[in-house]
Amino acid sequence: MTEKSGADILVEALCDLGVEVVFGYPGGAVLPIYDAMFRSKRIRHILVRHEQAATHAAEGYARSTGKPGVVLVTSGPGATNAVTGITDALLDSIPMVVITGQVPTALIGTDAFQEADTVGITRHCSKHNYLVKDPARLGEVVHEAFHIATQGRPGPVVIDIPKDVQVATARYQKPGPIRHKTYRPQVKADQSQIEQLVDMLAAAERPILYTGGGIINSGPAASQLLRELARITGAPVTSTLMGLGAFPASDPQWLGMLGMHGTYEANMAMNQADLVVALGSRFDDRVTGRLDAFSPNSRKVHVDIDRSSVNKNVRVDLAIIADVGHALEDAVRIWKSRQHPKPDTTEWQRRIAGWRAVGCLSFPEAGDAIMPQRAIRALYDATKARQPIITTEVGQHQMWAAQHFGFEKPNKWLTSGGLGTMGYGLPAAIGAQLGNPGALVIDIAGEASIQMNIQELATATQYRLPVKIFILNNEYMGMVRQWQELTYESRYAESYSDSLPDFVKLGEAYGWKGILIEHRDQLEDGIAAMLDHDGPVIVDCRVAKLANCFPMIPSGAAHTDMILQANEVSGTMDDEAKALV
Repeated sequence: MTEKSGADILVEALCDLGVEVVFGYPGGAVLPIYDAMFRSKRIRHILVRHEQAATHAAEGYARSTGKPGVVLVTSGPGATNAVTGITDALLDSIPMVVITGQVPTALIGTDAFQEADTVGITRHCSKHNYLVKDPARLGEVVHEAFHIATQGRPGPVVIDIPKDVQVATARYQKPGPIRHKTYRPQVKADQSQIEQLVDMLAAAERPILYTGGGIINSGPAASQLLRELARITGAPVTSTLMGLGAFPASDPQWLGMLGMHGTYEANMAMNQADLVVALGSRFDDRVTGRLDAFSPNSRKVHVDIDRSSVNKNVRVDLAIIADVGHALEDAVRIWKSRQHPKPDTTEWQRRIAGWRAVGCLSFPEAGDAIMPQRAIRALYDATKARQPIITTEVGQHQMWAAQHFGFEKPNKWLTSGGLGTMGYGLPAAIGAQLGNPGALVIDIAGEASIQMNIQELATATQYRLPVKIFILNNEYMGMVRQWQELTYESRYAESYSDSLPDFVKLGEAYGWKGILIEHRDQLEDGIAAMLDHDGPVIVDCRVAKLANCFPMIPSGAAHTDMILQANEVSGTMDDEAKALV
Protein backbone atom coordinates (compact mmCIF):
# COMPACT_ATOMS: atom_id res chain seq x y z
CA MET A 1 0.00 0.00 0.00
CA THR A 2 1.28 3.45 -0.90
CA GLU A 3 0.92 6.32 1.51
CA LYS A 4 -1.71 8.97 0.82
CA SER A 5 -2.49 12.33 2.29
CA GLY A 6 -5.14 12.53 4.99
CA ALA A 7 -7.37 14.40 2.54
CA ASP A 8 -7.04 11.63 -0.04
CA ILE A 9 -7.70 9.01 2.63
CA LEU A 10 -10.88 10.84 3.60
CA VAL A 11 -12.14 11.01 0.02
CA GLU A 12 -11.34 7.36 -0.64
CA ALA A 13 -13.07 6.30 2.58
CA LEU A 14 -16.16 8.30 1.61
CA CYS A 15 -16.19 6.61 -1.80
CA ASP A 16 -15.81 3.18 -0.17
CA LEU A 17 -18.86 4.00 1.95
CA GLY A 18 -20.92 4.79 -1.14
CA VAL A 19 -21.12 8.56 -0.65
CA GLU A 20 -22.28 10.25 -3.83
CA VAL A 21 -23.11 13.79 -2.66
CA VAL A 22 -21.47 16.16 -0.17
CA PHE A 23 -23.02 19.47 0.87
CA GLY A 24 -20.50 22.10 1.89
CA TYR A 25 -18.74 25.41 1.79
CA PRO A 26 -14.94 25.75 1.42
CA GLY A 27 -12.54 27.61 3.67
CA GLY A 28 -8.86 27.67 4.51
CA ALA A 29 -8.94 24.79 6.99
CA VAL A 30 -10.47 22.34 4.49
CA LEU A 31 -8.75 23.34 1.25
CA PRO A 32 -6.68 20.10 1.15
CA ILE A 33 -9.93 18.11 1.23
CA TYR A 34 -11.50 20.25 -1.47
CA ASP A 35 -8.42 19.80 -3.61
CA ALA A 36 -8.57 16.02 -3.10
CA MET A 37 -12.26 15.94 -4.11
CA PHE A 38 -11.50 18.12 -7.14
CA ARG A 39 -8.79 15.71 -8.28
CA SER A 40 -10.85 12.60 -7.52
CA LYS A 41 -14.04 13.69 -9.33
CA ARG A 42 -15.85 10.72 -7.73
CA ILE A 43 -18.06 12.69 -5.35
CA ARG A 44 -20.51 15.42 -6.34
CA HIS A 45 -20.10 18.50 -4.20
CA ILE A 46 -23.05 20.88 -3.74
CA LEU A 47 -21.99 24.42 -2.93
CA VAL A 48 -24.52 25.94 -0.56
CA ARG A 49 -24.52 29.62 0.43
CA HIS A 50 -24.44 29.08 4.20
CA GLU A 51 -23.17 26.23 6.35
CA GLN A 52 -26.49 25.86 8.20
CA ALA A 53 -28.11 25.22 4.83
CA ALA A 54 -25.54 22.48 4.15
CA THR A 55 -26.70 20.58 7.22
CA HIS A 56 -30.41 20.97 6.42
CA ALA A 57 -29.80 19.93 2.80
CA ALA A 58 -27.99 16.84 4.09
CA GLU A 59 -30.97 16.16 6.37
CA GLY A 60 -33.40 16.45 3.46
CA TYR A 61 -31.24 14.13 1.39
CA ALA A 62 -31.04 11.60 4.24
CA ARG A 63 -34.70 11.72 5.21
CA SER A 64 -35.92 11.28 1.64
CA THR A 65 -33.44 8.59 0.52
CA GLY A 66 -32.59 6.67 3.68
CA LYS A 67 -28.89 7.28 3.02
CA PRO A 68 -26.72 9.28 5.45
CA GLY A 69 -26.19 12.92 4.55
CA VAL A 70 -22.64 14.27 4.43
CA VAL A 71 -21.50 17.82 5.20
CA LEU A 72 -18.08 19.47 4.74
CA VAL A 73 -17.34 22.86 6.31
CA THR A 74 -14.32 24.80 7.44
CA SER A 75 -13.13 25.57 10.97
CA GLY A 76 -14.39 28.27 13.33
CA PRO A 77 -17.48 29.99 11.90
CA GLY A 78 -17.97 27.20 9.37
CA ALA A 79 -18.33 24.69 12.18
CA THR A 80 -20.39 26.93 14.46
CA ASN A 81 -22.78 27.80 11.62
CA ALA A 82 -23.43 24.06 11.27
CA VAL A 83 -24.39 23.60 14.92
CA THR A 84 -28.11 24.34 14.41
CA GLY A 85 -28.41 21.65 11.76
CA ILE A 86 -26.42 19.17 13.84
CA THR A 87 -28.78 19.72 16.78
CA ASP A 88 -31.79 19.46 14.47
CA ALA A 89 -30.55 16.10 13.18
CA LEU A 90 -29.93 14.84 16.71
CA LEU A 91 -33.45 15.62 17.91
CA ASP A 92 -35.10 14.22 14.76
CA SER A 93 -32.83 11.14 14.50
CA ILE A 94 -31.38 11.94 11.06
CA PRO A 95 -28.22 10.06 9.98
CA MET A 96 -25.58 12.63 9.09
CA VAL A 97 -21.78 12.89 9.11
CA VAL A 98 -20.36 16.40 9.45
CA ILE A 99 -16.71 16.87 8.54
CA THR A 100 -15.16 20.06 9.89
CA GLY A 101 -11.76 21.55 9.32
CA GLN A 102 -9.60 22.55 12.27
CA VAL A 103 -6.46 24.65 12.71
CA PRO A 104 -3.16 22.73 12.62
CA THR A 105 -2.60 20.46 15.61
CA ALA A 106 0.21 22.61 17.02
CA LEU A 107 -2.07 25.67 17.08
CA ILE A 108 -5.03 24.06 18.87
CA GLY A 109 -5.66 25.97 22.08
CA THR A 110 -3.78 29.12 21.02
CA ASP A 111 -6.83 31.06 19.80
CA ALA A 112 -5.49 30.78 16.26
CA PHE A 113 -7.31 32.36 13.33
CA GLN A 114 -10.70 30.68 12.84
CA GLU A 115 -10.15 28.29 15.73
CA ALA A 116 -13.12 26.99 17.70
CA ASP A 117 -13.42 24.04 20.06
CA THR A 118 -15.64 22.11 17.66
CA VAL A 119 -15.52 18.90 19.66
CA GLY A 120 -16.50 20.74 22.84
CA ILE A 121 -19.20 22.77 21.12
CA THR A 122 -20.82 19.73 19.47
CA ARG A 123 -20.37 17.26 22.34
CA HIS A 124 -23.94 17.66 23.54
CA CYS A 125 -25.65 18.14 20.17
CA SER A 126 -24.16 15.21 18.26
CA LYS A 127 -24.46 11.49 18.67
CA HIS A 128 -20.66 11.23 18.76
CA ASN A 129 -17.69 13.31 17.69
CA TYR A 130 -14.00 12.94 16.94
CA LEU A 131 -10.87 15.08 16.81
CA VAL A 132 -8.49 13.15 14.54
CA LYS A 133 -4.81 13.92 15.21
CA ASP A 134 -3.24 11.01 13.33
CA PRO A 135 -3.79 10.49 9.58
CA ALA A 136 -3.30 6.75 10.09
CA ARG A 137 -6.56 6.67 12.10
CA LEU A 138 -8.57 8.76 9.69
CA GLY A 139 -9.92 5.99 7.47
CA GLU A 140 -11.00 3.87 10.43
CA VAL A 141 -12.64 6.87 12.11
CA VAL A 142 -14.64 7.75 8.98
CA HIS A 143 -16.00 4.21 8.66
CA GLU A 144 -16.81 4.09 12.36
CA ALA A 145 -18.54 7.48 12.17
CA PHE A 146 -20.88 6.24 9.44
CA HIS A 147 -21.59 3.11 11.45
CA ILE A 148 -22.58 5.14 14.52
CA ALA A 149 -24.60 7.66 12.48
CA THR A 150 -26.72 4.99 10.82
CA GLN A 151 -27.02 2.17 13.38
CA GLY A 152 -29.41 2.13 16.32
CA ARG A 153 -31.19 5.44 16.68
CA PRO A 154 -29.72 7.45 13.77
CA GLY A 155 -28.09 10.80 14.40
CA PRO A 156 -25.30 13.22 13.50
CA VAL A 157 -21.62 12.42 13.98
CA VAL A 158 -18.90 15.10 13.75
CA ILE A 159 -15.33 14.50 12.54
CA ASP A 160 -12.97 17.41 13.25
CA ILE A 161 -9.77 17.20 11.18
CA PRO A 162 -6.80 19.59 11.73
CA LYS A 163 -5.28 20.95 8.54
CA ASP A 164 -1.90 19.33 9.10
CA VAL A 165 -3.60 15.92 9.41
CA GLN A 166 -5.19 16.50 6.01
CA VAL A 167 -1.73 17.08 4.52
CA ALA A 168 0.27 14.40 6.37
CA THR A 169 0.50 10.95 4.79
CA ALA A 170 -0.39 7.47 5.95
CA ARG A 171 -1.58 4.16 4.56
CA TYR A 172 -5.25 3.40 4.07
CA GLN A 173 -6.96 0.05 3.78
CA LYS A 174 -10.72 -0.32 3.69
CA PRO A 175 -11.68 -1.84 7.04
CA GLY A 176 -13.99 -4.81 7.39
CA PRO A 177 -17.37 -4.69 9.11
CA ILE A 178 -17.35 -2.24 12.00
CA ARG A 179 -17.76 -3.80 15.43
CA HIS A 180 -17.60 -0.96 17.91
CA LYS A 181 -16.33 -1.94 21.36
CA THR A 182 -19.18 -0.32 23.26
CA TYR A 183 -21.84 0.83 20.78
CA ARG A 184 -23.93 -2.24 20.04
CA PRO A 185 -27.60 -1.29 19.73
CA GLN A 186 -30.11 -4.03 20.42
CA VAL A 187 -31.90 -4.67 17.14
CA LYS A 188 -33.94 -7.80 17.89
CA ALA A 189 -36.51 -7.86 20.67
CA ASP A 190 -36.87 -10.39 23.43
CA GLN A 191 -39.46 -12.80 22.01
CA SER A 192 -41.24 -13.24 25.32
CA GLN A 193 -41.86 -9.48 25.38
CA ILE A 194 -43.29 -9.56 21.86
CA GLU A 195 -45.59 -12.36 22.99
CA GLN A 196 -46.73 -10.15 25.89
CA LEU A 197 -47.42 -7.35 23.40
CA VAL A 198 -49.51 -9.67 21.23
CA ASP A 199 -51.47 -10.89 24.26
CA MET A 200 -52.15 -7.29 25.33
CA LEU A 201 -53.36 -6.34 21.84
CA ALA A 202 -55.62 -9.40 21.69
CA ALA A 203 -57.18 -8.54 25.05
CA ALA A 204 -57.56 -4.78 24.55
CA GLU A 205 -60.98 -3.26 23.97
CA ARG A 206 -59.75 0.25 23.14
CA PRO A 207 -56.23 -0.08 21.63
CA ILE A 208 -54.34 2.62 19.78
CA LEU A 209 -51.08 2.44 17.82
CA TYR A 210 -49.05 5.59 18.51
CA THR A 211 -46.36 5.78 15.82
CA GLY A 212 -43.36 8.04 15.28
CA GLY A 213 -40.38 8.78 13.09
CA GLY A 214 -38.71 5.55 14.17
CA ILE A 215 -41.05 3.65 11.83
CA ILE A 216 -39.72 5.66 8.89
CA ASN A 217 -36.10 5.38 10.03
CA SER A 218 -36.47 1.61 10.18
CA GLY A 219 -37.13 1.47 6.43
CA PRO A 220 -40.03 0.86 4.02
CA ALA A 221 -40.66 -2.65 5.36
CA ALA A 222 -41.54 -1.23 8.79
CA SER A 223 -44.30 0.91 7.28
CA GLN A 224 -45.75 -2.13 5.49
CA LEU A 225 -45.64 -4.15 8.71
CA LEU A 226 -47.38 -1.33 10.59
CA ARG A 227 -50.19 -1.44 8.06
CA GLU A 228 -50.44 -5.20 8.45
CA LEU A 229 -50.51 -5.01 12.25
CA ALA A 230 -53.27 -2.40 12.10
CA ARG A 231 -55.24 -4.57 9.66
CA ILE A 232 -55.13 -7.77 11.68
CA THR A 233 -55.73 -6.14 15.07
CA GLY A 234 -58.23 -3.48 14.01
CA ALA A 235 -56.41 -0.90 16.14
CA PRO A 236 -56.64 2.74 15.00
CA VAL A 237 -53.39 4.51 14.18
CA THR A 238 -52.14 7.97 15.07
CA SER A 239 -48.75 9.56 14.56
CA THR A 240 -46.36 12.22 15.70
CA LEU A 241 -45.36 15.04 13.38
CA MET A 242 -42.24 13.11 12.35
CA GLY A 243 -44.13 9.88 11.67
CA LEU A 244 -46.54 11.17 9.03
CA GLY A 245 -46.59 8.92 5.97
CA ALA A 246 -45.74 5.69 7.77
CA PHE A 247 -49.47 4.88 7.67
CA PRO A 248 -51.64 6.01 4.73
CA ALA A 249 -53.83 9.02 5.44
CA SER A 250 -56.59 7.54 3.26
CA ASP A 251 -56.97 4.45 5.46
CA PRO A 252 -60.18 4.33 7.56
CA GLN A 253 -58.11 3.40 10.63
CA TRP A 254 -56.05 6.59 10.38
CA LEU A 255 -56.87 9.14 13.09
CA GLY A 256 -54.52 11.88 11.95
CA MET A 257 -51.69 13.47 13.86
CA LEU A 258 -51.98 13.76 17.62
CA GLY A 259 -50.66 16.30 20.12
CA MET A 260 -50.75 20.07 20.40
CA HIS A 261 -52.15 20.63 16.89
CA GLY A 262 -53.42 17.10 16.37
CA THR A 263 -56.94 16.05 15.56
CA TYR A 264 -59.73 15.83 18.10
CA GLU A 265 -60.27 12.15 17.34
CA ALA A 266 -56.59 11.26 17.76
CA ASN A 267 -56.23 13.08 21.06
CA MET A 268 -59.52 11.80 22.47
CA ALA A 269 -58.73 8.24 21.43
CA MET A 270 -55.35 8.53 23.11
CA ASN A 271 -57.02 9.86 26.25
CA GLN A 272 -59.67 7.14 26.38
CA ALA A 273 -57.61 4.13 25.20
CA ASP A 274 -57.07 1.12 27.43
CA LEU A 275 -53.86 0.15 25.58
CA VAL A 276 -51.32 2.51 24.02
CA VAL A 277 -48.64 0.89 21.86
CA ALA A 278 -45.89 3.43 21.14
CA LEU A 279 -43.88 2.40 18.08
CA GLY A 280 -40.73 4.38 17.33
CA SER A 281 -41.99 7.45 19.17
CA ARG A 282 -40.71 9.08 22.33
CA PHE A 283 -43.63 10.63 24.27
CA ASP A 284 -42.53 14.17 23.42
CA ASP A 285 -44.10 17.02 25.40
CA ARG A 286 -45.90 18.28 22.26
CA VAL A 287 -47.65 14.91 22.13
CA THR A 288 -48.40 14.21 25.78
CA GLY A 289 -49.62 17.60 26.98
CA ARG A 290 -50.03 17.59 30.75
CA LEU A 291 -48.28 14.43 31.87
CA ASP A 292 -50.50 13.61 34.82
CA ALA A 293 -53.54 13.66 32.51
CA PHE A 294 -51.96 11.76 29.61
CA SER A 295 -53.96 8.63 28.72
CA PRO A 296 -54.69 8.04 32.42
CA ASN A 297 -56.50 4.69 32.18
CA SER A 298 -54.34 2.84 29.69
CA ARG A 299 -51.63 0.25 29.85
CA LYS A 300 -48.64 1.41 27.85
CA VAL A 301 -46.11 -0.42 25.69
CA HIS A 302 -43.04 1.35 24.33
CA VAL A 303 -41.06 -0.14 21.44
CA ASP A 304 -37.89 1.84 20.72
CA ILE A 305 -34.28 1.18 19.81
CA ASP A 306 -33.05 3.99 22.07
CA ARG A 307 -32.99 2.68 25.62
CA SER A 308 -32.60 6.20 27.02
CA SER A 309 -35.98 7.23 25.56
CA VAL A 310 -37.89 4.59 27.49
CA ASN A 311 -39.47 5.70 30.80
CA LYS A 312 -37.91 9.13 30.34
CA ASN A 313 -41.17 11.08 30.10
CA VAL A 314 -43.94 8.52 30.61
CA ARG A 315 -43.72 5.35 32.69
CA VAL A 316 -44.74 2.31 30.67
CA ASP A 317 -45.96 -1.18 31.57
CA LEU A 318 -43.88 -2.98 28.95
CA ALA A 319 -40.62 -1.69 27.48
CA ILE A 320 -39.30 -3.40 24.35
CA ILE A 321 -35.82 -2.33 23.27
CA ALA A 322 -35.47 -3.14 19.58
CA ASP A 323 -35.57 -1.83 16.07
CA VAL A 324 -39.26 -1.17 15.57
CA GLY A 325 -39.28 -2.87 12.17
CA HIS A 326 -37.99 -6.13 13.64
CA ALA A 327 -40.44 -5.87 16.53
CA LEU A 328 -43.36 -5.34 14.14
CA GLU A 329 -42.25 -8.31 12.05
CA ASP A 330 -42.18 -10.55 15.11
CA ALA A 331 -45.53 -9.25 16.40
CA VAL A 332 -47.28 -9.90 13.07
CA ARG A 333 -45.72 -13.35 12.83
CA ILE A 334 -46.71 -14.37 16.36
CA TRP A 335 -50.25 -12.98 15.98
CA LYS A 336 -50.78 -14.99 12.79
CA SER A 337 -49.16 -18.16 14.16
CA ARG A 338 -51.61 -18.10 17.07
CA GLN A 339 -54.48 -17.56 14.65
CA HIS A 340 -55.92 -14.77 16.74
CA PRO A 341 -59.29 -13.61 15.43
CA LYS A 342 -59.60 -9.94 14.67
CA PRO A 343 -60.78 -8.32 17.93
CA ASP A 344 -64.28 -6.89 18.07
CA THR A 345 -63.66 -3.15 18.31
CA THR A 346 -67.16 -2.13 17.24
CA GLU A 347 -67.86 -0.02 20.30
CA TRP A 348 -64.41 1.59 20.13
CA GLN A 349 -64.91 2.45 16.47
CA ARG A 350 -68.35 3.89 17.26
CA ARG A 351 -66.82 6.25 19.80
CA ILE A 352 -64.09 7.26 17.37
CA ALA A 353 -66.71 7.95 14.71
CA GLY A 354 -68.42 10.30 17.15
CA TRP A 355 -65.19 12.22 17.68
CA ARG A 356 -64.59 12.36 13.93
CA ALA A 357 -68.06 13.83 13.46
CA VAL A 358 -66.92 16.96 15.30
CA GLY A 359 -65.05 17.91 12.12
CA CYS A 360 -62.14 19.42 13.99
CA LEU A 361 -60.26 20.41 10.82
CA SER A 362 -63.14 22.39 9.35
CA PHE A 363 -62.59 26.11 8.96
CA PRO A 364 -64.59 29.18 7.94
CA GLU A 365 -64.06 30.79 4.56
CA ALA A 366 -63.22 34.48 4.41
CA GLY A 367 -64.99 35.80 1.35
CA ASP A 368 -62.52 36.47 -1.45
CA ALA A 369 -59.57 36.09 0.92
CA ILE A 370 -57.68 32.79 0.93
CA MET A 371 -57.79 30.78 4.13
CA PRO A 372 -54.42 29.04 4.60
CA GLN A 373 -56.13 25.70 5.12
CA ARG A 374 -57.88 26.13 1.78
CA ALA A 375 -54.52 26.84 0.11
CA ILE A 376 -52.99 23.64 1.54
CA ARG A 377 -55.97 21.56 0.47
CA ALA A 378 -55.85 23.04 -3.03
CA LEU A 379 -52.14 22.22 -3.24
CA TYR A 380 -52.83 18.67 -2.04
CA ASP A 381 -55.65 18.13 -4.53
CA ALA A 382 -53.47 19.34 -7.40
CA THR A 383 -50.45 17.18 -6.52
CA LYS A 384 -51.67 14.02 -4.76
CA ALA A 385 -51.50 11.91 -7.91
CA ARG A 386 -47.76 12.65 -8.11
CA GLN A 387 -47.16 11.96 -4.39
CA PRO A 388 -44.72 14.86 -3.97
CA ILE A 389 -42.01 15.22 -1.37
CA ILE A 390 -43.11 18.02 0.96
CA THR A 391 -40.70 19.99 3.10
CA THR A 392 -41.69 22.80 5.42
CA GLU A 393 -40.26 25.67 7.33
CA VAL A 394 -41.54 26.06 10.92
CA GLY A 395 -44.68 27.80 12.14
CA GLN A 396 -48.39 27.81 11.43
CA HIS A 397 -47.88 26.77 7.82
CA GLN A 398 -46.03 23.65 9.07
CA MET A 399 -48.96 22.61 11.25
CA TRP A 400 -51.54 23.37 8.55
CA ALA A 401 -49.54 21.22 6.13
CA ALA A 402 -49.41 18.38 8.67
CA GLN A 403 -53.17 18.64 9.21
CA HIS A 404 -54.44 19.10 5.66
CA PHE A 405 -51.91 17.41 3.37
CA GLY A 406 -52.44 13.65 3.26
CA PHE A 407 -49.38 11.39 3.06
CA GLU A 408 -49.69 7.84 1.77
CA LYS A 409 -46.04 6.75 1.90
CA PRO A 410 -43.01 7.29 4.13
CA ASN A 411 -40.11 9.61 3.25
CA LYS A 412 -42.45 12.14 1.61
CA TRP A 413 -42.72 14.49 4.62
CA LEU A 414 -39.58 16.36 5.69
CA THR A 415 -39.88 18.82 8.54
CA SER A 416 -38.04 20.04 11.62
CA GLY A 417 -39.85 18.47 14.57
CA GLY A 418 -37.77 18.38 17.73
CA LEU A 419 -35.85 21.63 17.32
CA GLY A 420 -38.43 23.55 15.28
CA THR A 421 -35.84 25.22 13.06
CA MET A 422 -37.01 28.11 10.91
CA GLY A 423 -35.12 28.06 7.62
CA TYR A 424 -35.12 24.27 7.36
CA GLY A 425 -37.48 23.82 4.43
CA LEU A 426 -35.69 25.31 1.41
CA PRO A 427 -32.30 23.63 1.91
CA ALA A 428 -34.06 20.38 2.87
CA ALA A 429 -35.98 20.58 -0.41
CA ILE A 430 -32.71 21.05 -2.27
CA GLY A 431 -31.26 17.97 -0.60
CA ALA A 432 -34.39 15.94 -1.31
CA GLN A 433 -34.42 17.02 -4.97
CA LEU A 434 -30.80 15.97 -5.38
CA GLY A 435 -31.57 12.58 -3.84
CA ASN A 436 -34.75 12.18 -5.90
CA PRO A 437 -34.12 13.91 -9.25
CA GLY A 438 -37.42 12.88 -10.83
CA ALA A 439 -39.65 13.78 -7.87
CA LEU A 440 -41.86 16.81 -7.38
CA VAL A 441 -40.42 18.59 -4.33
CA ILE A 442 -42.36 21.44 -2.70
CA ASP A 443 -41.34 23.57 0.26
CA ILE A 444 -44.43 24.83 2.09
CA ALA A 445 -43.16 28.01 3.73
CA GLY A 446 -44.09 31.10 5.67
CA GLU A 447 -42.96 34.57 4.69
CA ALA A 448 -40.86 34.83 7.88
CA SER A 449 -39.24 31.37 7.87
CA ILE A 450 -38.32 31.41 4.19
CA GLN A 451 -36.10 34.42 4.77
CA MET A 452 -33.91 32.50 7.22
CA ASN A 453 -32.13 30.70 4.36
CA ILE A 454 -33.43 32.61 1.34
CA GLN A 455 -29.92 32.72 -0.12
CA GLU A 456 -30.29 29.06 -1.09
CA LEU A 457 -32.40 30.13 -4.05
CA ALA A 458 -29.01 30.55 -5.72
CA THR A 459 -28.05 26.94 -4.93
CA ALA A 460 -31.15 25.61 -6.66
CA THR A 461 -30.47 27.85 -9.65
CA GLN A 462 -26.82 26.76 -9.92
CA TYR A 463 -27.67 23.06 -9.96
CA ARG A 464 -30.84 23.45 -12.05
CA LEU A 465 -33.08 21.96 -9.39
CA PRO A 466 -36.82 22.36 -10.11
CA VAL A 467 -37.76 22.97 -6.46
CA LYS A 468 -41.09 24.69 -5.81
CA ILE A 469 -41.69 27.06 -2.88
CA PHE A 470 -45.27 27.70 -1.81
CA ILE A 471 -45.35 30.61 0.66
CA LEU A 472 -48.40 31.12 2.89
CA ASN A 473 -47.89 34.85 3.33
CA ASN A 474 -49.92 36.32 6.20
CA GLU A 475 -47.37 39.04 7.00
CA TYR A 476 -46.95 37.71 10.55
CA MET A 477 -44.75 35.26 12.37
CA GLY A 478 -48.03 33.44 12.65
CA MET A 479 -47.41 30.99 15.45
CA VAL A 480 -45.81 33.69 17.59
CA ARG A 481 -48.78 35.99 16.91
CA GLN A 482 -51.24 33.21 17.74
CA TRP A 483 -49.59 32.59 21.11
CA GLN A 484 -49.53 36.32 21.79
CA GLU A 485 -53.24 36.46 21.05
CA LEU A 486 -54.12 33.53 23.28
CA THR A 487 -51.71 34.20 26.14
CA TYR A 488 -50.63 37.84 26.03
CA GLU A 489 -53.93 39.64 25.36
CA SER A 490 -53.09 40.24 21.69
CA ARG A 491 -49.97 42.28 22.40
CA TYR A 492 -48.21 41.50 19.13
CA ALA A 493 -44.68 42.31 20.24
CA GLU A 494 -42.36 42.11 17.21
CA SER A 495 -44.40 39.41 15.43
CA TYR A 496 -45.46 41.48 12.42
CA SER A 497 -43.24 40.88 9.38
CA ASP A 498 -42.56 44.46 8.34
CA SER A 499 -40.60 45.45 5.20
CA LEU A 500 -41.24 42.20 3.35
CA PRO A 501 -39.59 41.78 -0.03
CA ASP A 502 -41.50 41.31 -3.24
CA PHE A 503 -41.05 37.54 -3.39
CA VAL A 504 -41.94 37.36 -7.07
CA LYS A 505 -39.23 39.86 -8.02
CA LEU A 506 -36.80 38.30 -5.56
CA GLY A 507 -37.31 34.89 -7.13
CA GLU A 508 -36.85 36.35 -10.59
CA ALA A 509 -33.62 38.00 -9.46
CA TYR A 510 -32.29 34.54 -8.59
CA GLY A 511 -33.49 33.06 -11.88
CA TRP A 512 -36.70 31.51 -10.54
CA LYS A 513 -40.22 31.91 -11.88
CA GLY A 514 -42.34 34.01 -9.53
CA ILE A 515 -46.13 33.72 -9.14
CA LEU A 516 -48.42 35.91 -7.04
CA ILE A 517 -51.77 34.56 -5.79
CA GLU A 518 -53.91 37.18 -4.04
CA HIS A 519 -57.52 35.99 -4.33
CA ARG A 520 -59.32 32.72 -3.83
CA ASP A 521 -60.38 32.45 -7.46
CA GLN A 522 -56.69 32.57 -8.49
CA LEU A 523 -55.65 29.63 -6.32
CA GLU A 524 -56.13 26.70 -8.68
CA ASP A 525 -54.69 28.46 -11.73
CA GLY A 526 -51.71 29.73 -9.73
CA ILE A 527 -50.89 26.24 -8.44
CA ALA A 528 -51.30 24.81 -11.95
CA ALA A 529 -48.86 27.41 -13.32
CA MET A 530 -46.37 26.44 -10.62
CA LEU A 531 -46.63 22.75 -11.51
CA ASP A 532 -46.46 23.32 -15.25
CA HIS A 533 -43.11 25.13 -15.05
CA ASP A 534 -40.18 22.72 -15.34
CA GLY A 535 -37.76 24.90 -13.36
CA PRO A 536 -37.74 26.35 -9.83
CA VAL A 537 -40.83 28.37 -8.87
CA ILE A 538 -41.62 30.59 -5.89
CA VAL A 539 -45.30 31.27 -5.18
CA ASP A 540 -46.36 34.16 -2.97
CA CYS A 541 -49.82 33.09 -1.79
CA ARG A 542 -51.43 35.90 0.23
CA VAL A 543 -53.62 34.32 2.90
CA ALA A 544 -55.91 35.65 5.65
CA LYS A 545 -53.65 37.53 8.04
CA LEU A 546 -55.17 36.60 11.39
CA ALA A 547 -56.07 32.95 10.80
CA ASN A 548 -55.19 30.72 13.74
CA CYS A 549 -54.12 27.09 13.67
CA PHE A 550 -56.70 24.89 15.36
CA PRO A 551 -57.26 22.40 16.91
CA MET A 552 -54.84 23.39 19.64
CA ILE A 553 -54.03 22.15 23.11
CA PRO A 554 -52.87 25.13 25.19
CA SER A 555 -49.48 24.73 26.83
CA GLY A 556 -49.74 22.69 30.01
CA ALA A 557 -53.27 21.48 29.27
CA ALA A 558 -54.62 17.97 28.81
CA HIS A 559 -55.81 16.29 25.61
CA THR A 560 -59.40 16.88 26.70
CA ASP A 561 -58.82 20.66 26.84
CA MET A 562 -58.55 21.28 23.11
CA ILE A 563 -59.49 24.57 21.48
CA LEU A 564 -61.56 23.47 18.51
CA GLN A 565 -62.98 26.59 16.88
CA ALA A 566 -62.35 30.29 16.56
CA ASN A 567 -63.50 33.14 14.38
CA GLU A 568 -60.41 32.98 12.19
CA VAL A 569 -61.28 35.99 10.06
CA SER A 570 -61.22 38.48 12.92
CA GLY A 571 -58.73 36.53 14.94
CA THR A 572 -60.88 36.46 18.11
CA MET A 573 -61.93 33.29 19.86
CA ASP A 574 -65.53 32.34 20.41
CA ASP A 575 -66.88 31.88 23.95
CA GLU A 576 -66.41 28.12 23.95
CA ALA A 577 -62.76 28.44 22.93
CA LYS A 578 -62.15 31.13 25.54
CA ALA A 579 -63.58 28.86 28.20
CA LEU A 580 -61.18 26.10 27.20
CA VAL A 581 -58.18 28.41 27.49
